[in-house]
Amino acid sequence: MSALHSLPLLHRIAGQPVVVVGSGDMAAAKRRLVERAGGVCVGEDDAAGARIAFVALEDGGEAELAAARLKARGLLVNVADRPGLCDFTLPSILERGDILVAVGTGGASAGLAKHLRLRLERLLPASLAGLARALAEARAAMRARWPDGADRRRAIDEALAEGGPLDPFREGSAEQVDTWLAADDMRSESALVEIVLASDDPDDLTLRQARLLGMADTLVAGPGIPLAILARARADSVILEQKDADAHGLVVTIRRGPA
Repeated sequence: MSALHSLPLLHRIAGQPVVVVGSGDMAAAKRRLVERAGGVCVGEDDAAGARIAFVALEDGGEAELAAARLKARGLLVNVADRPGLCDFTLPSILERGDILVAVGTGGASAGLAKHLRLRLERLLPASLAGLARALAEARAAMRARWPDGADRRRAIDEALAEGGPLDPFREGSAEQVDTWLAADDMRSESALVEIVLASDDPDDLTLRQARLLGMADTLVAGPGIPLAILARARADSVILEQKDADAHGLVVTIRRGPA
């Protein structure tokens, strides 16, 4: 599968010291972000207990020296506007309550990440925050109804799918969680769906094909299917190779709800 330039992580820093080195607008922006996440901004001399640091210095030589000192103390360091010195980069963040969508470019272009985030802002409804809270509150009830983890995952996938009872893009889904849990008509059939690829480029997948890959329990792939396409499947999908299959064809198995 295609390599990731970074491993995306959501790091909890509430109540923890975070080193911020620098002054001016760049450093102020980093301090505001740390404080929004509940972190405690400290200087380089007070770095005991800190695990991450931000360096926001205009002078390149000073920034490199500060980064080297902090890295020597075992901290992960972000250096503003100098991706080559960074252990981690900061994405552009879209917030819907507990839902955080992070758009990163590996330091290639903060402007591009920002404008992608602005487009996503228009797509994602404000009601997502309520849906996340309702699902969190229903966690015990979902475990009671579907003790098996695989059954529970399939039921949630079905409910959250486009047109499902908890479709996250539909206003009012948060109010439907209790009704969904109480329903007796959960679907349990499996469906075989064939996907015929237009090319080896994953960007040429249709929206329907990308959605099917993201929902599939099992994929049966011809020998010529590129890893970049298979990487679009759900991480826990079973991928089987069928040597005599169409080199450009995929068959996916999707189980609707619990068995």
